[in-house]
Amino acid sequence: MTDADQLTSTARLDDLVATHQPVLDAAVLAIRARLYWAAFKESPSTKIWGASAPADGKAAFERLHGHDFALSTPGSSGFVATERSPYGIALDVRYPHLTSDGIDELMDAASSAMPAWRDTGAARRAAVCIEILRHIEARQFELAHAVMHTTGQGFVMAFQAGGAHALDRALEAIAYTYEAMAATPSALTWEKPRGSGDPQRLDKTFTVIPRGIALVIACTTFPTWNSYPGLFASLVSGNPVVVKPHPHAVLPLAITVSIAQSVLAEYGFDHNLVTLAVEDDGAGLASVLATRPEVRVIDFTGSSAYGEWLERHAHQAVVFTEKAGVNAVVIDSTSNLAAMAANLGYSLALYSGQMCTTPQVLLIPAGGIEVGARRTSVDEFIAALNGALAELLAEPARAAAILGAVGSEQVLDTLEAEAKLPGVVIESRSLPHDDFELAQVRTPLVVKVSAADTARYGVERFGPVAFIVETRDTAHSFEIWRALTETRGALTALVYSTDPVIVDAAEQIAIDSGVSISSNLLGDVYVNQTTAFSDFHATGANPAAGATITDAAFVSSRFRVVETRRPSG
Repeated sequence: MTDADQLTSTARLDDLVATHQPVLDAAVLAIRARLYWAAFKESPSTKIWGASAPADGKAAFERLHGHDFALSTPGSSGFVATERSPYGIALDVRYPHLTSDGIDELMDAASSAMPAWRDTGAARRAAVCIEILRHIEARQFELAHAVMHTTGQGFVMAFQAGGAHALDRALEAIAYTYEAMAATPSALTWEKPRGSGDPQRLDKTFTVIPRGIALVIACTTFPTWNSYPGLFASLVSGNPVVVKPHPHAVLPLAITVSIAQSVLAEYGFDHNLVTLAVEDDGAGLASVLATRPEVRVIDFTGSSAYGEWLERHAHQAVVFTEKAGVNAVVIDSTSNLAAMAANLGYSLALYSGQMCTTPQVLLIPAGGIEVGARRTSVDEFIAALNGALAELLAEPARAAAILGAVGSEQVLDTLEAEAKLPGVVIESRSLPHDDFELAQVRTPLVVKVSAADTARYGVERFGPVAFIVETRDTAHSFEIWRALTETRGALTALVYSTDPVIVDAAEQIAIDSGVSISSNLLGDVYVNQTTAFSDFHATGANPAAGATITDAAFVSSRFRVVETRRPSG
């Protein structure tokens, strides 16, 4: 790059900083206040996007089918296609194939890209990252179809959770990282008084440096929502990022990486700052990447077993994990049985229970609960829940939008295995999908078990399976809930009680066992939904997760500060 080119590039970067500084400042204020704020549009309405946007996005998605994805991965050899749509359509998108033989080349390319990115400074890195988000937003309809057809989410959920909400979480991570880096001044003159003599004076600089290469190991259910916070927190910290997608959900992250590379190159940076490592299904590439000495930061979403393996074996890296848990609902009493059942039914049905925040265990006293001044039996509660689910899912198009499609054979296997065992009180039904005849659409299965049957309800049953556990009383429910959270972990907890003493006790147990809790949700706020800039996702304080999305601890270990000192003057 010539001196003139360098000046032009610097000027363009500084213009970009000025363009995006207002939204960055607003995001920083939002994370401090934790009130409602959103930077990206969650509605797919044509009034917002224009009449042609939905069709254009779908067409862009369909143009990718059956082709090699236009992306370069250093060290890759040939192409690989590993995805299938849970809705039954053929994707056959082929990606650059990385094996263990190519990892040296990938590491070298990422490492070579780091110095210029590090040296450009935090403000410019943040501005480029926000520019990437805006380019992703412009392709939100295309991205939504990619998320839908790799995860099984319904289109609106894919548009919101996979697009707008994922982008908000990314911006939240950028804001936290930027604020953490800005907490230390970049340069100053230090003075120490020395009585009547001249003070000691030193010119000090404090330079933020990256830790090294960051690795994002993505999941199959929420490939963007779960990956964006770590990806952008690492990138704005100065680290190159290798994105290792789940083999069944590559396309959303391939689109993301392609956009990131394009923007980075446009502003004069090496596009290999962000790369995509796609493997054959079951090849074990993540473990090889995770234990490379160049990899210093790891973000992982997935099973507890593999998350714990990473925590034990990736000693050279800071490891952030979101693993599995058993989310519980304690039902003591309620002011409105129908509203409680409707709220719980929606949470159980949303995306066929394939959310890490979905309730699995509903703890209820065997003697029933108080509804107003009336004692209501467990069977009456089951009838109310069954009625709520039937009403919610009565209309096929609405049911398909809420349930989406079952994303994997493993989820179907779990569902079918539980359906054959004793205790089923609400059967799972297979529903047709108006647009995709091969889609596996299933309603929630609800099973009633005793408190002693922890072998069934005490481990995560991922998918549309929930357990009603009969307990002696609410105190017993609390005991089981606490034990589940402390041994198995949880992402969410929910309590229903008209007694403030019970709600206070539940909140104290949640604080003691390290899980976020909601109480008495009767309307259209659900326990398995969180909002960027206000709600934290996970706590990092129980076995379900080793990190919180997003807080200061999630970002501060991704960079270090190096000090220089010179005598002043």
